[in-house]
Amino acid sequence: MAIKLTTTRDSVKSIKVLVYGQAGAGKTCLSATTGGNALIISAEAGLLSLRDTDIAVAEVQSMDDLMEVYELLKNNHEDFKDFDWICIDSISEIAEVVLNKAKKDHKDPRAAYGVLSEQMQDLVRAFRDLPRNVYMSARMEKQQDQDTGRMLYQPSAPGAKIGQALPYFFDEVFVLRIEKNPETGEMERMLQTQPDFNYQAKDRSGALDYYEPADLSIIANKILNTPNA
Repeated sequence: MAIKLTTTRDSVKSIKVLVYGQAGAGKTCLSATTGGNALIISAEAGLLSLRDTDIAVAEVQSMDDLMEVYELLKNNHEDFKDFDWICIDSISEIAEVVLNKAKKDHKDPRAAYGVLSEQMQDLVRAFRDLPRNVYMSARMEKQQDQDTGRMLYQPSAPGAKIGQALPYFFDEVFVLRIEKNPETGEMERMLQTQPDFNYQAKDRSGALDYYEPADLSIIANKILNTPNA
């Protein structure tokens, strides 16, 4: 028999996380909290906040660059086999790179956005399914609900379909919030793991509290080491 049987417990060996938040909230800094050997795939010139760290970085300026990194990771190339965390900062910026290329190749904007949607979905699936921990950051956008007037916050990417689809690819979708700690009165960065009337979020593991520290190592430890999570 060619099919190898396993169990649901044994099959969960890594986590896939999407975090969105406003500019300056600290999404890039989360890459320094993995507690493991991380690789940052960056399409932004925004790594200044990590200047005091020593994390490997693969800078990408095109879809070809990105897919080259993917192939190196997938095939466990000597220089890439030891990374247990892959951090993409940010998926929103990478979508901009893909869209700019598509616009140059297609005169019809509708065709360009069609290419964007197809390539980005394939890309997110490919990196998500690597047998490693994966963290992707995304910008945040707000929309006003026409019926209630409330503001709704969600991950953002060029092309409405991509932003709306992103959360469906991940078991863990968090919003990075800066809120006042009721005990200390200090402003703190926190990850909101559950949805409310304004923010989109989810935790399929069931292992996390409503608010968690902005630390990916804590998140991974809770999810991977909590019975029945």
